[in-house]
Amino acid sequence: MFVFFLMILTVGRIIFIIVLSEYIGGDTTAADVFTALWFGLRLSCQTTGILTLIILLSMFLDKILSIIRQSYTHQMISKVVSFAIFLSMSILYIASFPFYKQFHSNFNQMIFNAANEDLYALLITLIDGFNLPLRLLLALLLAIVLYKLFQFITKKFLIQPSAFFIKVFLGVLTYAVVNLTIFGGGLTWQTELNFENIGVTKDKFLNESILDSYQAIYRGYVLQNRITASGGLNFTSDDIKNLAAQRAGQSPDSDNLDDYLINRAKGALIPKPKHIFIIISEAYANWTLLDKYTDLHIADGVKSIINSEDSDYCPTFLPNGANTVSAVTGIVTNFADANLYLTTLPQSFNTVYSTSAAPQFKKLGYVTNFYYAGPSTWEKIGDFTTAQGFDNFYSQGDIASTNNNITGNVWGVDDKFLYQFIENKIELSTPSFNVILNTSNHAPYTVDLEAEGITLTKKFDDEELNHKLAHHAYADRELKNFVDFIKSNVPESLIIIVGDHADRCNIDAQPSDYERFGVPFIITGNGIYHGILNKKSAGSHIDVVPTIIELIAPKDFNYYAIGTSLTENICGVNYALFITCTAIGNANIIPLQPQPLINDTAIEQQDWSSITDYINYVRGVSYWRAKFGNNLNIKN
Repeated sequence: MFVFFLMILTVGRIIFIIVLSEYIGGDTTAADVFTALWFGLRLSCQTTGILTLIILLSMFLDKILSIIRQSYTHQMISKVVSFAIFLSMSILYIASFPFYKQFHSNFNQMIFNAANEDLYALLITLIDGFNLPLRLLLALLLAIVLYKLFQFITKKFLIQPSAFFIKVFLGVLTYAVVNLTIFGGGLTWQTELNFENIGVTKDKFLNESILDSYQAIYRGYVLQNRITASGGLNFTSDDIKNLAAQRAGQSPDSDNLDDYLINRAKGALIPKPKHIFIIISEAYANWTLLDKYTDLHIADGVKSIINSEDSDYCPTFLPNGANTVSAVTGIVTNFADANLYLTTLPQSFNTVYSTSAAPQFKKLGYVTNFYYAGPSTWEKIGDFTTAQGFDNFYSQGDIASTNNNITGNVWGVDDKFLYQFIENKIELSTPSFNVILNTSNHAPYTVDLEAEGITLTKKFDDEELNHKLAHHAYADRELKNFVDFIKSNVPESLIIIVGDHADRCNIDAQPSDYERFGVPFIITGNGIYHGILNKKSAGSHIDVVPTIIELIAPKDFNYYAIGTSLTENICGVNYALFITCTAIGNANIIPLQPQPLINDTAIEQQDWSSITDYINYVRGVSYWRAKFGNNLNIKN
């Protein structure tokens, strides 16, 4: 059984690498592939041993029942357990291919966030966008084949250890198998493998292929537990006080965290806008704006906004997290994605955080509105935003009630209908602060592209990729149309455009971290000009609101923020990365190891220890303020 399972996982790994070979880097050698296969085989010994043990236990139960009831001979428990294992193995294996294509990763902690999603919408997406029925059928057929083969093998090669030397040999073999299982492919703890030490090749795809599906899910489980348990954020209240005081340029005398988070605006840089719009655009990745992808023409609308005289653009900008809800929470609360799921945290509904955007813009005289193309129940977004001070929340139901011809899918209405609703909703005489979240550039990608007149000027052999790129072009066009409408009809407005996340669609099979994760920050409107932002600016979603306040607020206006205005900020931080105007790197490796944004480009020297302090400040303070409030006189 052990050998059979090990061979199945190894053959599956080989097929996985062959089928997805386009993701292998160009400088990868055959030696790298063999190294990945060898380490994968070793790590899968742990999976194999556990699966073998489960079936042995089921056989043991069958044996007990046969002793109790001599008529029990059909071994039903072991048969059901064996088939269930092969079915789960097959489903996960079939699912691993589209998962990697979508996320450039084997299974990770994102699968544990599904419980917080709209499960019906998720199911429809899987059916429409990922051919769920066909994939389940393939998994079922594969499970049946493996189960039948398993039955044949275990009966064909069943050994009756009658001779002494055979018993000794099997005893030694069993000892080795147990050790391989316990120590993850090693015979002792010194040679043990686990998901944290298998990155042995220079190729990210091959490193991911080392993990079989069960090991990948185990990795996701461990990382998710670290998130929910604040793993890695081992800051004491004194640590938080010192980090916050250092950042504020104060002495650590106060036990009130908010005393260190208060900022005084330096004075308005532009005329105070009548209306402010922050557009969080689904999956709008910054790589689409780079010169090397100009011939795709899927981002021409936003490029024209960037090039207009009343705009500025920060190309070194990170999303707050790996999913949309992190972008929302980063802008709504000004908290970094720091191991807390804010839309499920009770504190988010019991109090308005001092750093939250809505109450601060109310102080500036604005009515606050949140517009979402999807259902209000997604991530509790309706309750969450209103609990954090927004005056009004509008969602799919509100939009659909105004137009019987609206199209969309389970995630939300098509972008043009969202923008039309907002255009009709604007009260010109009432100053407003508006956050807008669209959804069209999201699986299952159901916009009627032909009816919308969307065609690609450059196509690839991969039709699924073409379909995604065409939806990006649609989202780009509708975004540009909305910005044009605002500038023409509500000229005294300020508009900010940010992507919610990237890492869902790339042309290159091996994108750099900059191309894989970066999202754009664009600001346009009355009074804006090229160069109004720091020419070396870098940031993340938590820097959006401070940027707006520093642009429009009167001198000495008090506001609370963890982020920093992009008129000053030169470093962006999120759940995994840091970025500057010339470098990007893993924020969890200390000392920091900055890598160039683009290969062979020079890295501008920074005080990397200061950036390390900033990373700790952003994460630690965000976590503490969200979970424990402003009191620093408690022991966590």
